[in-house]
Amino acid sequence: MKKVELLSPAGNYEKLETVYHYGADAAYIGGKFLNLRAFSKNFEDDELEKAVELAHKLNKKLFITVNAIPHNGDLEILPEYIKYLESIKVDAIIVADLGVFNIVRKLSNLPITISTQANNTNWASVSMWKDLGAKRIILARELSLSEIAEIRQKVPDVELEVFIHGAMCISVSGRCLLSNYLTGRDANTGECTQPCRWKYYIMEEKRPGEYFPIFEDEKGTYIMNSKDLCTVDFLNKIIETGVDSLKIEGRMKSSYYAGVTTKIYREAIDSYYSGNFKKENIEKWIKELQSVSHREYTSGFYLNKPDTDSQNYKTSSYIRNYKFVGKVIEKISESQYIVDVRNKIKKGEEIEIVSKIGNNIAIHLNKIVDYETKESLEEANPNQKIIIDSEKNIEVGDLIRVLL
Repeated sequence: MKKVELLSPAGNYEKLETVYHYGADAAYIGGKFLNLRAFSKNFEDDELEKAVELAHKLNKKLFITVNAIPHNGDLEILPEYIKYLESIKVDAIIVADLGVFNIVRKLSNLPITISTQANNTNWASVSMWKDLGAKRIILARELSLSEIAEIRQKVPDVELEVFIHGAMCISVSGRCLLSNYLTGRDANTGECTQPCRWKYYIMEEKRPGEYFPIFEDEKGTYIMNSKDLCTVDFLNKIIETGVDSLKIEGRMKSSYYAGVTTKIYREAIDSYYSGNFKKENIEKWIKELQSVSHREYTSGFYLNKPDTDSQNYKTSSYIRNYKFVGKVIEKISESQYIVDVRNKIKKGEEIEIVSKIGNNIAIHLNKIVDYETKESLEEANPNQKIIIDSEKNIEVGDLIRVLL
């Protein structure tokens, strides 16, 4: 039986290395053009080539987002960019706009994935894209399990991809004008400022300067701040709809987020196919997913229509239980490792290595040694390289965290 694909986000090269390390089958990244995460670091052209080389060396896939909704001026350099992406042998590009799709089809043989921004909520539109030549369709987030299963049954010969974890947008599959109205930044070209998550007050017309907070009552409120999607507890049901790819949202989130979410969904997928998708494992996975920066979780549209329980009415802040403090970058002896420090680490602390597979490894830091000077340290700061000891086997690429 062919396993469903696990597709993870990578906002830069390090995140790409991280998601592959933790078990992603494929990753999606953005270049500097027509990419819906304009504020992410993204990839320069030379980095794109390096990223493709890494993916194919590891027998993984790499998809490039070209999924912004372009204006006329954006189309001038599109042909050259498409030819470049084909020349470096990316595995597919993700597009949302019909005009972009048509240009790509005429100028290249690149496999095309249709973005969730294209709002595919029914089998007829999926079938149309397939007939036009799309290889894969990312279904809209507004679909239930039964609707997805029906699409699969009616259109069996095209790849289907769905989101399984991450931020939800209050607009139809992410198409929004609110950011443009309030800040002049177009959400549909990748510059969304997420004004739906801001805290709002009411001002009465005849009392300027007097601001009244918006409270929730039995009728609810109108704040547009969705909880984050989390599906690990019913991932088996999503797999059984027949989709081909399971996608984690989060190109602008940290390496720690990308690594942990990828590891947990990798374990959940593998457990499903090995017959070990059980309650005790699900509880462990949920606890681990709560360790990454997140809003409260919701099942989205999969199980029922979202209601008041799917919204955050009080805050748009993230919940964080752990701090990402470093990454293992080299093994120098049987029990010594070089760590690239990202947040302050102190001697005597209990750190936790996020293992590639299986249980994490707790280490009490009895000693910290500066890699350059070989001096013992009481604490290490960001951008410093240190040596730590571990009798337990850890791997290059493993992330390190401490409990907050």
